[in-house]
Amino acid sequence: MIAAALEGGNTPCLTCSFQAEDVVVLHLVRSVRADIPVLFLDTVHHFAETYAYRDELVKAWELNLVNLRAQEPSPGLWQTSTEACCARHKVEPLFTALEQYDTWFTGLRREQSPSRAALEEVEAFRLPSGAALKKVSPLARWTTKDVRDYAKAHEIPLLSLYDRGYTSIGCEPCTSLPLDPANPRSGRWQGQKLECGIHIQARVPTT
Repeated sequence: MIAAALEGGNTPCLTCSFQAEDVVVLHLVRSVRADIPVLFLDTVHHFAETYAYRDELVKAWELNLVNLRAQEPSPGLWQTSTEACCARHKVEPLFTALEQYDTWFTGLRREQSPSRAALEEVEAFRLPSGAALKKVSPLARWTTKDVRDYAKAHEIPLLSLYDRGYTSIGCEPCTSLPLDPANPRSGRWQGQKLECGIHIQARVPTT
């Protein structure tokens, strides 16, 4: 499926938060396209461990890393509004960058959240400008165990924060240990919302 999505002389990219799913997808995609642009949303709020792990993988895997940052970062904006903070530091810089690509790989999985339960491996996604691109989520049907088993089988080191009990890792101020052990994303935004906004824009049917 990954090879098929990369056919046709398109301009692909992969978004990577350096969580386990994203790193596994990155490993899979790099086996077909080693130089794929890896988009990292530098929100200025990440854990120090996330930045360090990113830099380690960039060096070890010789990644084509593209750091995306808001034109005017606003540290601490999350204290006023997590919606405004995500919009400024994640949604706006990512959607601006995606204008130059036609295929977008993600590490999304159905199991992660009710908002992702109907996720398909390949979907069309419409940007606010009206431009549409192909969104590819190779792990859509994978379980957490599948992800961990793949990482172990391929000797892929994972972000150290997992060893401290974190199950879904985003920006440090809005990430805690899971509030509900049965819900891995319950430690995000104090459980007040499910998504930051980059994955819930209007989609258009695939053709």
